[in-house]
Amino acid sequence: MKGDPKLIKVLNSLLADELTAINQYMVHSEMCDAWGYDKLHKAIEKRAIVEMKHAEKLIGRILFLEGIPVVSELKKINIGADVPKMFVNDRMAEAGAIKSYNDAVILAGEVKDYATRDVLQSILNDEDGHIDEIEEIQDQIGQMGLQIFLTTQVG
Repeated sequence: MKGDPKLIKVLNSLLADELTAINQYMVHSEMCDAWGYDKLHKAIEKRAIVEMKHAEKLIGRILFLEGIPVVSELKKINIGADVPKMFVNDRMAEAGAIKSYNDAVILAGEVKDYATRDVLQSILNDEDGHIDEIEEIQDQIGQMGLQIFLTTQVG
């Protein structure tokens, strides 16, 4: 099925966002692992895997719409030097993704591609969950203090 060219372009932009997020989250996950924060390592790694599934869905949808998935482009990756900076950067990435997915859902509706809109809405729901998790951790750091929070993340 030939898809709307503008929508395919937006799907490829979303794909670049997801591929960027995967890289950022994997680096953050491995940094936490290196520092001995096993729980953070696993939580961030899990989020990266969800982003991989998003990329897979977008690739599948682009192919279905007879487009060409662009997997060679990344956006700017923002690596945090410490745990609080990681979560500031991750929250910014998720906030940007939520805005982009909201815009894409609207576009898919405008071009009457409701199946693509459903795929985008599903991913958007996951992104809402991600930002909620990040904000929860930021709240915990604020309430407990960084040192106490980090002691809860060891093994």
